[in-house]
Amino acid sequence: MNHWLIPADALVGLAGSICGAVLPTRFRLTAAALITSVAAGIGLLASVLVLSGAEAVSFHSSQVIPLTGVSFSIDRLGALFTATIAVVSLCSSVYAIGYGGPGLSSRRSASVLPLFVTSMLLVPAAASMTTFLFVWEAMALGSLVLVLADHAKRPEVASAGQWYGVLTQVGAAAILLALLLLSTRTGNLSFTAIRLHAHAIPMSVRSAAFVLAAIGFGSKAGAVPLHVWLPRAHPEAPGPISALMSAGMVNLGIYGLVRVGIWMLPGGPSWWWIALITIGAASALFGVLHSSTETDLKRLLAYSTTDNLGLVLLGVGASGLFAATGHRTLSAVALLASLLHVVFHAGFKGVLFLAAGSMQKATGTKDLDRLGGLLSTMPVTGLFFLIGGMTISALPPFSGFVSEWLLLQAFLHGSTSHNTYLTVAMPLAVAVFALTGGLTMVTFTKAIGIALLGRPRSEEAGTAVEVPASMWIPTGLLASSSLVFGIAPFLLVPSVLGAVRVATGSTVHSPLQGGWQVGLSGVHGGILPLAFAVLLVVAIVAVAGGRKVSQRGPVRHAEPWGCGREIQTARMQYTATSFAEPLVRVFDDVLRPDHDLDVSHSAESRFYIEAIAFHTEREDAFERHAYRPAGRLVAAWGDIARRVPNGNIHRYLAFGMAALIVVLILFA
Repeated sequence: MNHWLIPADALVGLAGSICGAVLPTRFRLTAAALITSVAAGIGLLASVLVLSGAEAVSFHSSQVIPLTGVSFSIDRLGALFTATIAVVSLCSSVYAIGYGGPGLSSRRSASVLPLFVTSMLLVPAAASMTTFLFVWEAMALGSLVLVLADHAKRPEVASAGQWYGVLTQVGAAAILLALLLLSTRTGNLSFTAIRLHAHAIPMSVRSAAFVLAAIGFGSKAGAVPLHVWLPRAHPEAPGPISALMSAGMVNLGIYGLVRVGIWMLPGGPSWWWIALITIGAASALFGVLHSSTETDLKRLLAYSTTDNLGLVLLGVGASGLFAATGHRTLSAVALLASLLHVVFHAGFKGVLFLAAGSMQKATGTKDLDRLGGLLSTMPVTGLFFLIGGMTISALPPFSGFVSEWLLLQAFLHGSTSHNTYLTVAMPLAVAVFALTGGLTMVTFTKAIGIALLGRPRSEEAGTAVEVPASMWIPTGLLASSSLVFGIAPFLLVPSVLGAVRVATGSTVHSPLQGGWQVGLSGVHGGILPLAFAVLLVVAIVAVAGGRKVSQRGPVRHAEPWGCGREIQTARMQYTATSFAEPLVRVFDDVLRPDHDLDVSHSAESRFYIEAIAFHTEREDAFERHAYRPAGRLVAAWGDIARRVPNGNIHRYLAFGMAALIVVLILFA
């Protein structure tokens, strides 16, 4: 049925864009952000209606896009992603009011922010090829403009925008080709029609469409080797935009893969999913390795997005492989765990990016080596960052533990199968999962320990003050969701289960056993998240009470990280560089770091050293060995091409004649 919520969402987003464009500087960002929040609220309402059991919310009109019109329909799969993006957008929009800044408050950025959020909300609702490509491109261009918000102040922002712009258009071209292959074979632009006639499409065409979709949507999800835009764009974007991109937009890459690979093209062969598992494993390992050795806080978080989305790709690939080999129950469990992790990742990555934005706003830097002691000067922001770090590390009782436990159980039970593909792929998936989990723990031990604890390593960190409530309240809302869903995942599992049923087109039994317990239908295993929370509280109370009872004499106070010393300075503490140095040495062949040692000698004599400065830099291997040579090749070709139009009319006529001859030879 037609529903007013979808056009209302689009109209509210357009109104926010107009306000951002015409209002004076003092009011434009606040007005645009508040109207964007209303658009996110409408999207959340439509999604909740669908997830609660109502029929799909639909809207069709021939008045917007010429010839084809627009077609929207939100089913439970789309509603899950729309609701996730809506919550992140709502919190990030409110956060943007306090964050401000000349870049984000400019007329261009304030007018684009509502359009970017609205297009993200509409992508999962698009029900036809033209509608999908229209809102997808609007989302991509809007995010590019917002990444470039501070380009006038920092030249590196323009470079990041170039990388992001090129790769996002490469991905869009691959998606366009994939959907064109499917629509031309079925003679219909509707996604539902393509799905109904998918069995009549030759397998070679379906495979080509799947590969193109994996390239296009994988690039948006930050999958290796198309991830290089992510650690460049996220650190240079304003704090709330980084959160919107990493906690919202990248999830649409997973949505596209599930929509096309599982829903639109059911029954794919095993090699599709083995390829996806390989990409997911490479992304998870490459992402966590770089994040564990990174010293730029926002680049660290960007690489951890590649890591976590790699785990999701690993789960989606495992789900498809289980289905292709006849293991329907494990397929449903793997897809359920993957979609759960998408939702939970949006929550804790939103917390981490918003908290990192607050730290950067308060200190003027995102370099971990210049931070420290922020848990004392910014206790609220520090607490939320701590919660986000524990959630991404999959520690109970937070939400990351639930989704990663379910994903690991699917891998473990799949490894006992007698199918050759599964007996090889699943143990490797478990190994990747274990190594990734360990390095993630190291990564956020470093980030939390260096940024929040110890003594300030710079004057800016020492004088930092807590950000205003308009920034920490939305951060706290996302942080609280990690705790709530970690203790009570049954609040969310039915909604995710409905999305799994839509994606697979089959009935899937609920993994909930007895309400509070999360188990595995058809296989052995289960957890009771509430028990973890209760035991944790009991343990904390017992340790605190025992310490109080056994205490003898006055409490002795000492400097944190002082190791008993009475005098402690910031130079005596670990830095992020020194903390990561053992890992850099172990993975030297992969990271290939560049070291620079600068020795300054005394003016009186070169035999006396005045200062020594050591700097290490790690460049992305794919960027160094693949993208930069390709860029040089394109630049060289451009230099040659510029010599062709020299103004000689005879040369131009010769080109035209040569082109005509080629056409006649080929098509005559």
